[in-house]
Amino acid sequence: MRPTFRLLPLSLCIALALPAFAAEDEPENWALCPIRDAVPAFDDARSPASDPALRTEQPTDIEGDELQGQEDQNTLVQGNVRLQRGDQFLGTDKLTYNSDTGEYVAEGSVRYQDSGMRIIADRAEGNQEADTHRISELRYQLTERRGSGGADSIVLKGDRGALIGSTYSTCDPAQRVWELEADRIDINTAEGMGIARGAKLRIGNVPVLYVPWFMFPIDDRRRTGLLYPSISMSGRNGLDWRQPIYFNLAPNYDATLYPRLMSKRGALLGGEFRWLYPQGQGTVSGTFMPSDQLPENDPDRYLLRDPNGNLVYDTSGIPIRDPSPPDENRGQFALNALHTIGSKWYATANLGWVSDTHYLEDFSNSLYGVSTYNLRSDIGVYGRGRNWEASITADHYQLSDYTLGETSLPFDRLPRAYGHWAEPFFGGLVEVGLDGEAVRFEHEVFDAGSRVDLKPYAAMSLEGAAWFVRPKLAWRYTGYELDAGRARSIAVVRAADFYRVAPTDLTEEQIAQFYNESPSRTLPIGSVDAGLYFDRDTVIRGDRYLHTLEPRMYYLRVPYENQDDLPLFDTAPMTFSWGQLFRDNRYTGPDRQTDANQLTLAVTTRLISEDDGRERLAASFGQIQYFDDSRVTLETGQPIAVERGKSAWIADVSVSPSDRWTINAAYQWDPKFRREDLAALRARYLIGDEGIVNLGYRYRRDLIEQVDFSFLYPVNANWSLVGRYYYSLDKRKELETIAGVQWESCCLAVRLLGRRYLRNRSGDLNNSLQLEVELKGLGSAGQKTERVLRRAILGYDRDDLYLVPPSSVIRSPGVDGTAAPSPDPTL
Repeated sequence: MRPTFRLLPLSLCIALALPAFAAEDEPENWALCPIRDAVPAFDDARSPASDPALRTEQPTDIEGDELQGQEDQNTLVQGNVRLQRGDQFLGTDKLTYNSDTGEYVAEGSVRYQDSGMRIIADRAEGNQEADTHRISELRYQLTERRGSGGADSIVLKGDRGALIGSTYSTCDPAQRVWELEADRIDINTAEGMGIARGAKLRIGNVPVLYVPWFMFPIDDRRRTGLLYPSISMSGRNGLDWRQPIYFNLAPNYDATLYPRLMSKRGALLGGEFRWLYPQGQGTVSGTFMPSDQLPENDPDRYLLRDPNGNLVYDTSGIPIRDPSPPDENRGQFALNALHTIGSKWYATANLGWVSDTHYLEDFSNSLYGVSTYNLRSDIGVYGRGRNWEASITADHYQLSDYTLGETSLPFDRLPRAYGHWAEPFFGGLVEVGLDGEAVRFEHEVFDAGSRVDLKPYAAMSLEGAAWFVRPKLAWRYTGYELDAGRARSIAVVRAADFYRVAPTDLTEEQIAQFYNESPSRTLPIGSVDAGLYFDRDTVIRGDRYLHTLEPRMYYLRVPYENQDDLPLFDTAPMTFSWGQLFRDNRYTGPDRQTDANQLTLAVTTRLISEDDGRERLAASFGQIQYFDDSRVTLETGQPIAVERGKSAWIADVSVSPSDRWTINAAYQWDPKFRREDLAALRARYLIGDEGIVNLGYRYRRDLIEQVDFSFLYPVNANWSLVGRYYYSLDKRKELETIAGVQWESCCLAVRLLGRRYLRNRSGDLNNSLQLEVELKGLGSAGQKTERVLRRAILGYDRDDLYLVPPSSVIRSPGVDGTAAPSPDPTL
């Protein structure tokens, strides 16, 4: 039957106040929890499939074995009473309701269910007209997230309520490892706030925390208040306490302060302001430390060192002090903003600044802060359409490495305009396009100038099911307007090389012969890229595969033109790799265009599983045949860039012999000098559902040789070991060592981590010990260790297997990857 009275929508969402402190930033792992509910599902309730937001608009259906009632008297429904409205269900043995007064009483096996929870209670009573309710002796189970508990009673009046004698835990109901209790919790759902009195946290039967009074949120609305602190201990900082304070200023902007106290260094204040509006968003952040005691406590830290980290001595053998050590007042600033302009244009700003060249090293706890030698700031407007894209940008670099000077900084581009246009013709058979750039270069030390680079091209795409041929013809013009000093310095170098004398012995007449403030270069570039594709079905050890063979040829022809009169603003040689086999220039940037008469021959073969489509093997081999010497070099007087003959062999191999093994290898062998130029190996083995072992080796001739071993090894369902050993063989230096142990149960996790890592360019190591105790669904105490482990152990989180490990220094977008640090790089 369907009565005319309105069902009490028991506002039992108040019970959600119990887990109000739950940490929702990252998903919890409940795999160790038994499948057992504190409140089992109700057999006579329909699944709560309706949208909770629509429940007030829906009627109430009531069923029962017996209905008794007369006008102006109580309505009595008893025997398997079931009330359903939207996603809500109320079941009881006996329900009495007075339509005149609005009073009701539900007695005997009171059961309530909606899309967020299930509740059982002894009795529920109240008045619908006055909107007052009382539920006695109840137990609840959250269904949208893990959590259960109970209360002696819940009292509701309108949008206010109170929980008396309440408990909450995410643990197995049969084994409460921890539990949160409160004598009384007052709730105001209109304000979205709760006040707990006499709150106790118990681990086992031992109370570990007592708070007589505190206020907390009960919904997703942002509010001003304290966030969880971060506490750590290290040899450099001592006891390190960081206490975030959040300010909810408006619906579309907020701020956070980060007071921080380091027992060995002093106090620091960080801050962050965020804003959001329909056309964009942004963040501005910074830190300020008025009196850093690190320079006083560790004065040898600021001795002058070379780029390899070695001390620099004077003629007497005494170490030289850094001429620009950090002041006591230290700080950092960063701005990141985005603004859309219509449907095709947007603007960005990424600005960064640090107070001194030691800042990143002194405030970072990883290799990333040590390896960053400059901060890049940029602003720009970008647009993109169907066949075009364009941008107008400006960027500036700040030195952040005390071992280098201003001369090592890249040129600023103030401004840079870039455009690309491509139009297909004849159904895509032919493409005509243009790449163009105009830029003004500036530098703190060097004279600079302006550059225009234009590259129109026409390309054709001929292809079939098993072949393709793609010829391309381009014409490249690059012209400059140089400052007088820049033009003269180039002329001096060219004249000295031509006359075979020292620059100081040149006459003004000799220099004038090579002086040119408007040098330029014009070159045609022709290439043909062609390939075939063969495949066949094959069986290996009973498994069916699709076996492919993909030969490829790339011919490049660019005539030689002497480019010694062109400056070098943003151009450098590319690292020789597989991708370079099919590029039309071996240099980055337009300042140099390689001359070439060369042919690349390469082949790739693959084994693709017919059962699951996975690529089990991919092996690629390639080599360039140089028919002529390549004579374009970066600087005047250098030997030819590439001699006639064959390049190094390049081999890239990826093997997945099983779902658990992945092996990647790269190798370069130079037949002319009979030596290896590069060798790299990365192997990964997955252990069970959580464990992983990584082994890496990297070698590049005359640059680096490193080994990297990391693992997460589950000893059993509860215990696991983590570790990393990262070592530089060429420098004979330990880069990072991590050793730790983790214990985890259904609702509790403890992580103990010992870490030793390179803290500066001199090779000094910092030691730290980190302990984290996590009450799942509630929060954690101690320094968060997950970020350190995710960066150090690729695959610590299985979702990161195919991602780059997160950096400890947040970088803004840029072609060189440099940018401003986060407000607190040590976290």
